[in-house]
Amino acid sequence: MKEVERAFRDEWGQVVATLIRITGDWDLAEECAQEAFALALTRWPRDGVPARPGAWLTTAARNRAVDRLRRETVGAAKLREVAALTAEPEPDSDESGVPDDRLRLMFTCCHPSLAIEARVALTLRTLAGLSTAEIARAFLSGEAAMSKRLTRAKQKIRNAGVPYRVPPARLLPERTPSVLAVLYLLFNEGYSATAGADLIRRGLSSEAIRLARVLSRLMPDEPEAAGLLALMLLQDARRDARLDADGDLITLADQDRSRWDRDEIAEGTALLDDALRLGRPGPYQVQAAIAACHAAAAKASETDWPQIAALYGRLALLNPSPVVALNRAVAVGMAEGPAAGLRLVDALADELPGYHLLPATRADLLRRLGRDAEAAEAYQAALALATTDAEHRYLSKRLDEVNGR
Repeated sequence: MKEVERAFRDEWGQVVATLIRITGDWDLAEECAQEAFALALTRWPRDGVPARPGAWLTTAARNRAVDRLRRETVGAAKLREVAALTAEPEPDSDESGVPDDRLRLMFTCCHPSLAIEARVALTLRTLAGLSTAEIARAFLSGEAAMSKRLTRAKQKIRNAGVPYRVPPARLLPERTPSVLAVLYLLFNEGYSATAGADLIRRGLSSEAIRLARVLSRLMPDEPEAAGLLALMLLQDARRDARLDADGDLITLADQDRSRWDRDEIAEGTALLDDALRLGRPGPYQVQAAIAACHAAAAKASETDWPQIAALYGRLALLNPSPVVALNRAVAVGMAEGPAAGLRLVDALADELPGYHLLPATRADLLRRLGRDAEAAEAYQAALALATTDAEHRYLSKRLDEVNGR
């Protein structure tokens, strides 16, 4: 039922967050929210969609929580919990100044007692409704390992008695890097889904841009907030040119650049310029600068690859990671030739197990060197690891090309 799907996208985070706030139990909140959505699947087709789906779902989830706690009630403490749940919740006293409910909840989830990866993963699971498998792929991790990480984070919150409330404004800066990371992962899942039939999940990327816009206005002196918004806009500008009529992936080099959104490019470029003027460049500003280089090229052949390779070198100093190193290898391969890129890719052979873009990149460099048999092997390795239908079709097409010439 489409209305329930829409409600899941729009309301999941709010329902879970409300249940966490009033029960203090993350697992109970998620389970009761799931039951509320399951109930909506049976009730809404029969009774009609309620005027306020979010309120309906929250009430249903809270009733489920009350029922569960009543069944488990064995002492005075549990009775008090039930009493608290059955009472009307008091409005939040908000000292944060954050004007958006969902953004406030992200700051709440990004508690400093957790490691930054745990904060980001927990927030994506709780508020964005991403599955454990999707989060695991975003972190280049296994699903079982990510499940354990999420469980440990919840246990730590429960055992430490971490309060689930929005921090006051003075405490927001220490949580800002985590919130930026959450927003970028949310955008990326929408821009290039890690699994499934659809490569693009426009609702997720649009919501990430909206929240980044709110955050950037809230923190005008935080250059990385503006840098992240600029990065999102510059990447999102290519959205309509990334897939063909059949839903197949079109690479950056082959995209029709007249279909790029010039308004988003202009806004993103202006935001980046403003952020850089603050004199505190960070990873998001550098990535936005790379995206701006692509946006400035009227044709793929006019791309300033030496500048992009240099920017990836700067990014590697700010944020050393094998994924950044792989992207730098691609840029070097374009600036200095495929042999130079291949040397860098081969040096990463043990760094990114299970990451399909590593063999896919290697395959492309081998193809450009005319080493077709080796390229075919690498494309097959990438195909075995790719998780979206669109990527499968793209890699299969490339494999057919090198096998056929």
